[in-house]
Amino acid sequence: MKTHISLPASNLQRSVDFYQLLLDMQPTKHFSDYALFVSEDPGLELALNRGAASKSSRASHFGIVVDSVEAVEAAIERLQTAGLPIAVEREETCCYAKQTKLWASDPDDQRWEIYYVHEDTQNRNDPDMKCCSGDSGPACCAA
Repeated sequence: MKTHISLPASNLQRSVDFYQLLLDMQPTKHFSDYALFVSEDPGLELALNRGAASKSSRASHFGIVVDSVEAVEAAIERLQTAGLPIAVEREETCCYAKQTKLWASDPDDQRWEIYYVHEDTQNRNDPDMKCCSGDSGPACCAA
């Protein structure tokens, strides 16, 4: 089973470059107006369509759950080496789970997290933490 997500991309090549780094893979299809990334792990089909990007809500985001902290750390290194701005949270409680994660935004400001869950918790968030990426506050974890 795979999840399919289709996103508009105001600059298709910039978006392809971003998703190559985020997903650590090449697109399966890449045309002047369309690109498709297909992954078995995670089960994902991500389609990018050249066109005006829609306004995204700061509370909305997409996430990729990985099987280890090492996978998060590898993604952090990959994106930092490429010079992309990211936010990192290590072993912080957010959304009733202790997690290590990174946050990055694509060229059209679609926010993504790559994260590992260390354990479930009874607390929604760490009280002193701006859950879910820097200045966004607890909006992404809000009910």
